[in-house]
Amino acid sequence: MTSIAKPKILHKGLRRNGLGLTMRDYEGGMSTLCAGCGHDSVTAAIVQAFFELDIPPHRAAKVSGIGCSSKTPAYFLGASHGFNAVHGRMPSIATGASAANRELYIIGVSGDGDSLSIGLGQFAHAVRRNLNMLYIIENNGVYGLTKGQFSASADIGAKAKKGEENRQPPIDPVQMALALGGTFVARSFSGDKEQLVPLIKAGLLHKGFALIDVLSPCVTFNDHEASTKSYAYTRTHRSTAVEADFVPARAAIQTSYAEGEIVDVELHDGSRVRLRKVSKDYDPGNRGAALDYIRSRHRAGEIVTGLLYIDESEPHFHVMNGTTQTPLASLSYESLCPGSAALEALQRRFR
Repeated sequence: MTSIAKPKILHKGLRRNGLGLTMRDYEGGMSTLCAGCGHDSVTAAIVQAFFELDIPPHRAAKVSGIGCSSKTPAYFLGASHGFNAVHGRMPSIATGASAANRELYIIGVSGDGDSLSIGLGQFAHAVRRNLNMLYIIENNGVYGLTKGQFSASADIGAKAKKGEENRQPPIDPVQMALALGGTFVARSFSGDKEQLVPLIKAGLLHKGFALIDVLSPCVTFNDHEASTKSYAYTRTHRSTAVEADFVPARAAIQTSYAEGEIVDVELHDGSRVRLRKVSKDYDPGNRGAALDYIRSRHRAGEIVTGLLYIDESEPHFHVMNGTTQTPLASLSYESLCPGSAALEALQRRFR
């Protein structure tokens, strides 16, 4: 992953974490995304989460696929391991990295196209296997890297730049993860760092697959009616797209609201999304109730955010597969390659 190098300037007053590192030590290259893109706000939240958890950058492995969202790992944790996979195949790389070194913090950043279209099968099996990783979907409802075509999370009735209307229902990764048995399911908004940073920290520490679906506005191609990323019914008015050869500078969208409150967030194109933050008495331990609640609020035109479901009792990837406590990357050659007799014994099991 390459990007424009960011100047390394350390001020005496910069706060340091328990490792003696500053926030700058967790940053990456300069972002080449459109000014005001919600993905950059997600990057800032990831940097803050790793900094506050005192995780050494070399203990992290960041993986991604293809798309605007998949460029963002170049912008954080410049001193960590990184791999930019082919389109929709990031979970395979994450599986290999986790299998080889269980001591790594695996963080995958994907998009609604990379995860819900070409990569839907790999995403589903990563959830099913309870793979040890934090999986962030930067969800904007469009293919921003290829000029704004509908993604699998686009709203019914949304209109593209050239006037086409989307008639296919959206795929909601949160409901999908719940149905597949996901053990950590959350949703947030890129402009709500107060909520997003704690969710990222919790996801990094979760033993198993942690999904955070982040609604992240696309400043250039959100030209259809109320780009709610995966829900309809919340639009207010229509607006035209910005010309593709000119992207004006925009300020990142920020919001702050308390638990149990509803807030309308105006996007750059003038449309609005209605967010509801789960209340203090919300129970994230009941899968069926969580799914019913999300669907009921969806019908009311609301997008529920927060930690929606968590289960710490389910066995994670390494427990289910009985992997060695010593990371494969640390084992000797003799342990990894025990010889032809051991291979023959293994093959006999499949005959």
